[in-house]
Amino acid sequence: MSFFGFGQSVEVEILLNDAESRKRAEHKTEDGKKEKYFLFYDGETVSGKVSLSLKNPNKRLEHQGIKIEFIGQIELYYDRGNHHEFVSLVKDLARPGEITQSQAFDFEFTHVEKPYESYTGQNVKLRYFLRATISRRLNDVVKEMDIVVHTLSTYPELNSSIKMEVGIEDCLHIEFEYNKSKYHLKDVIVGKIYFLLVRIKIKHMEIDIIKRETTGTGPNVYHENDTIAKYEIMDGAPVRGESIPIRLFLAGYELTPTMRDINKKFSVRYYLNLVLIDEEERRYFKQQEVVLWRKGDIVRKSMSHQAAIASQRFEGTTSLGEVRTPGQLSDSNSRQ
Repeated sequence: MSFFGFGQSVEVEILLNDAESRKRAEHKTEDGKKEKYFLFYDGETVSGKVSLSLKNPNKRLEHQGIKIEFIGQIELYYDRGNHHEFVSLVKDLARPGEITQSQAFDFEFTHVEKPYESYTGQNVKLRYFLRATISRRLNDVVKEMDIVVHTLSTYPELNSSIKMEVGIEDCLHIEFEYNKSKYHLKDVIVGKIYFLLVRIKIKHMEIDIIKRETTGTGPNVYHENDTIAKYEIMDGAPVRGESIPIRLFLAGYELTPTMRDINKKFSVRYYLNLVLIDEEERRYFKQQEVVLWRKGDIVRKSMSHQAAIASQRFEGTTSLGEVRTPGQLSDSNSRQ
């Protein structure tokens, strides 16, 4: 970034100490594109240099101080004027004075708490970034560098299967079972569907993975549902006593861990949506929430001890609600 004024300009660059060895991760930007950023975990130290290059070596650069910040913030798209910071660390690099030649300033943020995963959604963005600032009387010189944070978990101690009986009285009675209620992002959903009673003509059945993003509080609550995947279970009419296996691989889809009430600003939840369509194009469906988590069994050698401890965390339990009692499938009566 250059600053022009009073005959002097300066290029500011933020360089990480372990840039050559640190892993990069793809992350979706606000415009839907994917870019690679340096990847960090909770508890890891962030260190490097702020490099200042003067464009005109014959002239000095006066400033009111130089600093670098490490910031974690949440931005709600409907309230873009307000940035909600949950992490804010500052290091002063230089007192007010003048710069007569290009130079670099070292910085280190030790064992930085990064409690949430980086996320870019339809109505909200959670980002971490470094921001170097040269304070000037008229215009500050600012350079930002985004990083990506992944939250790691270990296998949950309790991971019961999901078993549910649903139906429409005297018309349809099915039982479906998923092997677990919590899945890591590269996991496989294994299950079975049993047809106990079939008196309506079913022509198609599928399982959808639905991501539900909830933002805001009170009157300013927004829900966005996004169908991440459609998995066809059956194409044709089932008969009584038939059993259909399910095997859905999650690795091929763009998924994030389940996020619950992040900083009291937003949540991201995932649902398995069982959909049946009859010959009259009526849709019957039943949703079941599952928890997704990022597998943290393999911890990089360069991770700090604090990061390794953080990877042991696992939060969130599946809300099964009424799933263990018979329920009635919803009939949307929609025609396609």
